[in-house]
Amino acid sequence: MAFCATPPVHGSLCRLYNHAADFCYKLPDHVSFEEGAMLEPLSVAVYTCQRGEVQVGSKVLIFGAGPIGLLCLLVAKTRGASSVAITDIDDYRLAVAKEYGADHVIKVSTNDSQALAQTIAAEMGGQPDVSLECSGVDSSFVTAIYATRSGGAVVLVGRGSLNVDVPIVNAAVREVDIRGVFRYCNNYPQALAMVASGQIDTKRLITHSFTLEESLQAFQTANSRESRAIKVMINCSQ
Repeated sequence: MAFCATPPVHGSLCRLYNHAADFCYKLPDHVSFEEGAMLEPLSVAVYTCQRGEVQVGSKVLIFGAGPIGLLCLLVAKTRGASSVAITDIDDYRLAVAKEYGADHVIKVSTNDSQALAQTIAAEMGGQPDVSLECSGVDSSFVTAIYATRSGGAVVLVGRGSLNVDVPIVNAAVREVDIRGVFRYCNNYPQALAMVASGQIDTKRLITHSFTLEESLQAFQTANSRESRAIKVMINCSQ
């Protein structure tokens, strides 16, 4: 599989990029290029909620209030989730999640996964039906298993260590399904429809914009907690 910016395939950080027509989607006139760029992470969120079978009435727990976690929050709400909780170590990102419609925001301040799972259950008024691990932190994967109700599902979006010590027997005896996500699968049309119809506003996640010549500054901004960046955009046409 060839995927942009996945070695040895180069990325698309250039003025012009020649892309296979079969994998291009025409944007409606009222959808901006910035919104078009946001379809990639949004498609990840759409596929994640699809894999987790998030539906009307679902109780959803999201680990990580970064761009993917926040988009999963928006998609889960669009799919009819009745309660969505999100965790993070950063107060600012939790405040953003609350602004975006999270019913519960939980700051992670312990490495004790079982204790955190109990805190989550108390905050949500019960265990979630599905947990979406979007942080890539090994301990969050462990917490997700403990936190999810019996018969529920844990969806792994973030990428942590290659080998993780997890309570697999706990998941097995409680029939907690563990499902992986590899980017997305034919989800661009649905993501585009969500943006074009106004169901989901991705523009508000774009906190910083840079020109192509400012790319280094853009990456430094994205890597800095002090910048309070959510999604950093590089405009290659300027």
